[in-house]
Amino acid sequence: MSALRSLVLGCGSYLPERVVTNAQLSNVVATSDEWIVERTGIRERRIAAEGELTSDLAFAAARRAIEHAGVKAGELDLIVLATTTPDRTFPATAVRVQAMLGITSGAAFDLQAVCSGFVYALAVADGMIRSGQARTVLVIGAETFSRILDWSDRTTSVLFGDGAGAVVMRAEKTNGAANGKDRGILSSHIHSDGNYADLLYVDGGPSSTGTVGRVRMHGREVFRHAVVKLASVVDEALAANGLSRNDIDWLVPHQANKRILDGTARKLGLSESRVVVTVERHANTSAASIPLALDEAVRDGRIRAGHLLLLEAMGGGFTWGASLVRW
Repeated sequence: MSALRSLVLGCGSYLPERVVTNAQLSNVVATSDEWIVERTGIRERRIAAEGELTSDLAFAAARRAIEHAGVKAGELDLIVLATTTPDRTFPATAVRVQAMLGITSGAAFDLQAVCSGFVYALAVADGMIRSGQARTVLVIGAETFSRILDWSDRTTSVLFGDGAGAVVMRAEKTNGAANGKDRGILSSHIHSDGNYADLLYVDGGPSSTGTVGRVRMHGREVFRHAVVKLASVVDEALAANGLSRNDIDWLVPHQANKRILDGTARKLGLSESRVVVTVERHANTSAASIPLALDEAVRDGRIRAGHLLLLEAMGGGFTWGASLVRW
C-alpha cells in the first residue's frame, strides 16, 4: 500500500544588510561585548532597514528556496509562514508573499508559535501533504523581531535579530514501509503548556492593550525549562522512528543562545561538531533561526544527501517541538 511522504527539495535564507555589533549596542543600553558574549555567545545580529518588512525578508528567502528546489513558484499550492512579527494584524503576511511570488491559486496563511514556529509550520505542512491536501509546499520562518524590542532592556534587546529562511517540500509516494533510509520528513512532534505564558511574552496586543507591545522575559526560568523540554522532545522523535541519538548526523536547533545550545547538546550526549550553530552572527531570530541555520549548513556542504537531521525549538507559550528529517 502506497503512502505519501514530504520530501524536502531545497532551502533558502535572507539576512538584512545592517549588522549591529555588541559594541554598537553598548552605546544604546548599559551592556558590553564581554557581558553579552559570556551570557549568550552572541557577537552581532542583523536588523531590518527602515521600511523593510517581514514580508520582504520572507519573499527573499522564498525565492532562494524555490530556485534551490528547482521548481516554479506557480507549482506551489500552499504557503505556511511562521512569524510573530507580521506586517499587519491582518491579512496574513503569507498572502502578501503569495502575491509577491505572482501566485493566484492555492492557499497561504500565517502560523504563530514564536520561536517554535518553524517546527510547527513543518508539522502542519507535512500533515497537509500526507493527507493529500497539498502537493508542493513552501514553509517560511521570517521575523523582524527588532520591531518589538525594548531597547532599554539589556536582558532582551541583546538577544534578538531579524532574518528569514524557507524550505520547499513536495509529496512523494512510498511503498508505505519505512526502511530507515527514506528521505524527507520522518515525523514531527509539537507541544505547548500555557501555564508558563508569563515567563516569555509581549506586553501588548490588539485585544488587550491595542498596542504592539514589547518582549518581556524571565531568562533563568526559560533556560531551566528549555534544556529539559528540548532533550525530551528530541528523544520522543527518535523513539517514534526507532532511532538513537547516535543516528543523528546534525542537530539543527533554534538559536536561542549558546548556553541553551550547549546545555541541550550535553544532555543529549552530542559533540559540538554535530551541532549547527549560527547564534554568534545571527542572534535569536525566533521562527527564522532554524531555516537560517539549515540553509547555511546545506550551502557550505556540511549537510549532505542522506544525512539525518534533528530540528528542535522552544518558544514563548511555552511551545516546543522537534522534526526528524532525512536530507
